Amino acid sequence: MDAGPAVAVTALTKDYGEMRALDGLSFEVGRGEIFALLGPNGAGKSTALRILVTLALPTSGGVRVFGRDAIADPRHVRQMLGYLPQQLSVDGALTGRENVWLFAGLYDIPWSERRARVEATLGLLGLNDAADRLTSTYSGGMVRRLELAQALVHRPRLLVLDEPTVGLDPVARGDFWQRILELRERDGTTVLLSTHYMEEAEQFAGRVALLHRGRLRALDTPRALESRLGEGKNLEDVFRTFSSDDGETDPGGWRDVRATRRSVQRGS
Repeated sequence: MDAGPAVAVTALTKDYGEMRALDGLSFEVGRGEIFALLGPNGAGKSTALRILVTLALPTSGGVRVFGRDAIADPRHVRQMLGYLPQQLSVDGALTGRENVWLFAGLYDIPWSERRARVEATLGLLGLNDAADRLTSTYSGGMVRRLELAQALVHRPRLLVLDEPTVGLDPVARGDFWQRILELRERDGTTVLLSTHYMEEAEQFAGRVALLHRGRLRALDTPRALESRLGEGKNLEDVFRTFSSDDGETDPGGWRDVRATRRSVQRGS
């Protein structure tokens, strides 16, 4: 049951009425790999991730996570993964510690372990000093670290990140990725993400998949894809070749993060 890739997506199709969001999408993610889904808004990235994390059902096709069928066995799959959605997932009326404690309960962490697990996760993300402050006072980078703490409190084997650094300044983005890399080095965590930041995918992803109109257009390492276009090309050139370019805003605090995430969610 546990053999094979971390993620196997097979002929995945998703229809919303007459609109086809995914059209026969197939790919695999190796264990311990950082794998990026790229594509313009509407390419199907978020739809694919929502099906993978059991928040949506496909029209046809299949998804397996560490050998488990995500469609037939969603409960077990949820226990193996942590998910950072585009939309804001923290409650600004709660403290950082209360937000992580809430997720510890959602993941059924035993009471005997819950306090120690929450404190360890807050420490891992550098949030101990701010843990008793209301989340509404957090900066954008702190909000994202708190959301990562929520996703990690049950120690998942797979981390799914949907536009994880949207709206963060370069320093906060660098800090976020440093913590992801430390986590992967320590625990061998598999990371599957979508992003519009080409330099992010180029630097951190072992392989990237380019989606357009719900279909897989290219899949390889960033360097291999760049070499197909000729000398001096980068991943942004690859992106433009298979789809179209896109940009992001750069807000600062909790309220700005909320507004940015809502805007991005409407466009994806």
